[in-house]
Amino acid sequence: MQQHRPVGEPGRPFGVARAHPVDLEGPDPGQVDPAVLSALLDRHGWERRGGAAGRYARWILPGPGARTSLLVPESRAFPDSEELLGEALTALERSGTASAREVLVSLAVPSDEIRWWRDVPAGPTGASTWTAEEQLRSAARRVLLAGALAARGRAGYYGARFRRPAAAALENVLVQSAPGGRRLTAFVPVAGGRELAVRLHQALYAVREAVDYRRATGGMDAFDGAVEAGVSHELTEALVALVRGTEGARIGVAWAPAAGVPEECTDGDAPVEFSPGDLDVLREAGARYRHTEPAVSVRVTGTVVRMRRSGPRGEGTVRLHVIAGAEIPHVRMTLDEEAYRTAGHAHLVGLPIRVHGRLESRGGFRRLTGASGVVPVQVEEAERDRLMKSLQENLDFFEEACAGEEQPPL
Repeated sequence: MQQHRPVGEPGRPFGVARAHPVDLEGPDPGQVDPAVLSALLDRHGWERRGGAAGRYARWILPGPGARTSLLVPESRAFPDSEELLGEALTALERSGTASAREVLVSLAVPSDEIRWWRDVPAGPTGASTWTAEEQLRSAARRVLLAGALAARGRAGYYGARFRRPAAAALENVLVQSAPGGRRLTAFVPVAGGRELAVRLHQALYAVREAVDYRRATGGMDAFDGAVEAGVSHELTEALVALVRGTEGARIGVAWAPAAGVPEECTDGDAPVEFSPGDLDVLREAGARYRHTEPAVSVRVTGTVVRMRRSGPRGEGTVRLHVIAGAEIPHVRMTLDEEAYRTAGHAHLVGLPIRVHGRLESRGGFRRLTGASGVVPVQVEEAERDRLMKSLQENLDFFEEACAGEEQPPL
């Protein structure tokens, strides 16, 4: 079997570093669909230059000094089809061009492609600054994170909610940046990531329409309805970061040929464009979303990780590591003296507590107000042992928090 070296540059995950199939090996010629390969070549700028009709096509990447030529069979019906596919893949790997690498990534892991373009002033000899490249990458990640948040649920402002699962959704996203810091492509695997791409695609068109409506009529009503399409404070702020300092920016989505076009979307849509003239409206919308997002009634279960009060008696502040009841990692609350003591007892014996209250949007849904009904929650023995071990490793802060009051018995 013909061996292929790893695809190189594109193997850079957007989220937390994790091994990805494309990091390990290139696409297997026996698994490549000729129609998919041809569609990807056409998408990434290769040109078809003849070939035997009905048997194979010749593809060439145009440009000065272009030497790579590929023979791609029309189907797998001919005896030499797999051999031709193997030779084409080898030629792509040896090409070393960004276009060839992008084709190989999409073949190895069927992915929807999300692309960003930024029109930034060029430096000497056409080069861009290091800052411009970092801004593009940072803004692109924020846009993807907003799409991942929308895939978890609709909200005008998420704050700390859904952050962990949304960030986890980016772990297997690969990124390929073009020289110059003006273009970047993210490969979102169809398996596990298509919902993200669909929601982002819909949200981008919704925010474009809402901005146009605001500039034409002066009304912000369209932004209220755009929330259902996935528009949020997080997305508008990400777009501000993308457009700021440029002459304009665009975002486009291209669907994986191997998976087809999602039912909710259409193929061949033009990239969505934003200009510096949109910045004031985007900022206004982001502030509107943040200020109007309502508080949420919740019943949170969590383990006490910090306790503090100014004296040996009275109310105190408690911080919980959230186990259930809210899509946030931690929450702070103020408890009266009795509830504070209940939380302290539960912590000492290694039990989580359950509490009712309202998550306030101010501060990013990190604070619970009107806390009531604080009670310890029984857990399985193994989980209790784990919590007790964690307690013993962090006794110092608790002893300091309880200084001046009698320690409850274990």
